[in-house]
Amino acid sequence: MATTTRTYRSAATSSTLRTRALGVAGAIIAAVAVWAIEASVLGLHLDIRFGTGAAQTIGVGFIVGATLFASLLGWGVLTLLERRTLHARAIWTAMAVVVVLASLTLPLTAGTTTSTKIALVAMHLAVGAVLIPALRSVSPRS
Repeated sequence: MATTTRTYRSAATSSTLRTRALGVAGAIIAAVAVWAIEASVLGLHLDIRFGTGAAQTIGVGFIVGATLFASLLGWGVLTLLERRTLHARAIWTAMAVVVVLASLTLPLTAGTTTSTKIALVAMHLAVGAVLIPALRSVSPRS
């Protein structure tokens, strides 16, 4: 006698996946929107310098790639915590806020001008403001 095993995806799982994917997309859109306003409308040149190296201009490709990487990493950590603990939402939210605050040290130390530093801090905060609520909104409460 043959047995067939089927795996069904619940509506909550696909809804969670969709919401988190939209959160990642929203974070990327927020970062690009802030960059577009700063670079195009305000005419800022977002240049960073690490140590004594040459200044590098932050372009839209870097913005998209860095935001996508950080967002997917955050999503992965949340998923891992959800599998390991009942308090995943609270733990992840605290970690995410700390990571966003820690990420502000990069523009503050690498930005070449005050306006660049302010612009990059605004971009980091915009990504955090979109991503954190989006990812935690579908995480089970403890």
